[in-house]
Amino acid sequence: MEGNNPMAQIRTRVKMCGTTLLEDGLAAVRYGVDALGFIIYPKSPRYIPPEDVRLICQQLPPFVDRVGVLVNESVETAVRLVDVAGFSYLQLHGSESVEYCRELKKRLPYLKIIKAFRVGDQTSPEEFEPYENSVDGFLLDTYVKGEKGGTGEVFNWSVIAGLNLKRHIILAGGLTAENIVEAISTVGPYAVDINSGVEI
Repeated sequence: MEGNNPMAQIRTRVKMCGTTLLEDGLAAVRYGVDALGFIIYPKSPRYIPPEDVRLICQQLPPFVDRVGVLVNESVETAVRLVDVAGFSYLQLHGSESVEYCRELKKRLPYLKIIKAFRVGDQTSPEEFEPYENSVDGFLLDTYVKGEKGGTGEVFNWSVIAGLNLKRHIILAGGLTAENIVEAISTVGPYAVDINSGVEI
């Protein structure tokens, strides 16, 4: 896998999603986490108000990316949330269209956009390809009916192994200390997204 995947030559980045407390964020950074994810989706048990995110972000060290996780917000709301919270990335976990991503990029050209997809056994690269010129990366999570993410479930990594996409892949879905090495070896992602499987 490493011979075919140039991303395998770069250290795999780590994002911790679901941050709600400053002390948890700082502990994650001490352990080497590259990015913290903040869920701005009221239906999530890990929801945090954008004003609280800003207070946390103001106390983080430099070079730690701040990722806002949104679900089907309007472009106007997304722009406002970036301004209020101070996000450097937005991770879109709903049914946001290619046109939506283009408009968001037009409004906030400095912002990095990650589009999340839920992966099942029938997933194919054709689902991702229309977005390749509109986003900066793909987060691939486990498909669970009725859930947007953070299920703690693992999907079949062989479904996406060897994908030849132009954008970085961020692997999510039930990653734990026991399986993360195998996941990285199988998929060769640019980054991994940890959540319910890891406790600090």
